[in-house]
Amino acid sequence: MSELGQVCLRRGEEQDIRAGKLWIYDNEIDWVDDFCHDGDVVEVLDSRMSFVALGFFNARSKITVRILTRDQQETVDAAFFRRRLQAAWDYRRSLGFDNACRVVFGESDGLPGLTVDKFGEYLSIQILSLGMDRRKDEIVAALVDIIQPKGICERDDVPVREKEGLPQITGVLYGEIPPEVEILEHDARMLVDIRNGQKTGHFLDQQENRGRIKPYCPGRRVLDLCSHTGGFAIHAALYGAASVEAVDVSDSALEMLRRNAALNGVEEKITTVAANVFDLMKAYDEAGRRFDTVICDPPAFAKSKKALEAAWRGYKELNLRCMRVTAPGGYLISCSCSQFMTPELFLEMLRDAAADSGRTVRLLETLIQSRDHPAALNAEQSLYLKGYILQVL
Repeated sequence: MSELGQVCLRRGEEQDIRAGKLWIYDNEIDWVDDFCHDGDVVEVLDSRMSFVALGFFNARSKITVRILTRDQQETVDAAFFRRRLQAAWDYRRSLGFDNACRVVFGESDGLPGLTVDKFGEYLSIQILSLGMDRRKDEIVAALVDIIQPKGICERDDVPVREKEGLPQITGVLYGEIPPEVEILEHDARMLVDIRNGQKTGHFLDQQENRGRIKPYCPGRRVLDLCSHTGGFAIHAALYGAASVEAVDVSDSALEMLRRNAALNGVEEKITTVAANVFDLMKAYDEAGRRFDTVICDPPAFAKSKKALEAAWRGYKELNLRCMRVTAPGGYLISCSCSQFMTPELFLEMLRDAAADSGRTVRLLETLIQSRDHPAALNAEQSLYLKGYILQVL
């Protein structure tokens, strides 16, 4: 008799799990025994009572089981999590990541519901699953041992935790966290507010893509939409742009952007505009404003499948305007971080926008999230960031 609680799948549901699927939903389960308790590790069985996997159990969540391992001989204990964390950190270092990167990307690193970002000598962690939250102390202890940070900040202030029965909280879990931390991205020095910044403090997923805009900046008039604290804008200025106009709806983000510009000695090149990008782009289009390079990196418009149709319209409207304000021969760098807007759908939307723009548009490069955010092929939600570099003739 297994010491763990057992969950039995409906007939045929085990095929996807054995093929690599990492989540088991409540409607895929036949029965759950009395030894299964929320937050525990359970044994997953198929309809013939054969072992399938071990995973975190939570009856309060539609994602009832999050897979940890398919090895029946593996024990899920403190040593298990330490091995996974060490492997995640070794992978990032092997690719040259060190100063600022995502150390752990949830399911892709075999640690469901856990995100760990590194900003200089400090870590920011976010936990979205009950099972992982129960092991927070073990995770923190292992991170301190492996990475030896000066401080670890908890950024569990996201509504999705409530679906797991978890409260929204923030705080310092280890050491001290200063009001701001300076990181280095390529040649850009960036200030990060770990305690209060969006997500875990900074959008690391675009880190490598910021380096890829270099050929499209020298001597050009650049428009950076939804600029946040200036990741793209600062890089564009450092890469030789004649001017950069950075647009964001957040005054506080733009204030940080201006400080980042001064930190990098490019404040004379960058102007900031606090505005809604839809309203602004409509006005620029109608006024005949033109830019040589346009960067469009809005927040997620589609946070659910139900929102996809409206999101499509929003993306198309914004990208249509972007194409119209791009000077002939100029470049449009367009991205989406909505997981439900797949790369194929996003490209289809761009084709529709190009057709309506009356311009000839060429595809030059495809973009994806930085390699410190590896996407598990059998976890669709882990591939969320996509983008295309286009030339508008």
